[in-house]
Amino acid sequence: MLENLNELVKQSAQDAIVNNSEIPNEQNEAAIQAASGSIFDSLKQQLSSGNIGNLVDAFKGGDVANSSVVKDASSGFIDKLSGMGINLDSAKAIAASIIPGVMGKLVSKTNDPNDSSFNLQDMLTKISGPDGKFQLSDLTNLFSGNTEGGKEGEGGIVDKLKGLFS
Repeated sequence: MLENLNELVKQSAQDAIVNNSEIPNEQNEAAIQAASGSIFDSLKQQLSSGNIGNLVDAFKGGDVANSSVVKDASSGFIDKLSGMGINLDSAKAIAASIIPGVMGKLVSKTNDPNDSSFNLQDMLTKISGPDGKFQLSDLTNLFSGNTEGGKEGEGGIVDKLKGLFS
């Protein structure tokens, strides 16, 4: 998945990175990897922090450019570029020209049944954490309080919120 994402960034990076005098040629590949890594990190952060709604919104294909995933990925990319010695204004411009477009293409590819280069279930599995497994049932368990063994847990989010509205 990361290789495909890196390739997607390369396709979008010609003007913003490769032909950019602000980025030395020897840093082009590192900048491309920083962009794809920032997107991957943002997706992972959204999933691990339970912001499933943000992920769903991002992948529904609406206003991807203003999604929290794009904002987080852009911020991470700006930080990485700054760490490479790129001035802040240039880093912001580069991030703005790459991250929203790449995320738009990623969303388009995951929603295209004729394009198997990105599979949303596979992506979620790769970014989901230490057990490497993510199933939509994980979301159900989050709300119901079921544990891995299928036994009732202490109560899910819904149970915890019931007391607030009684």
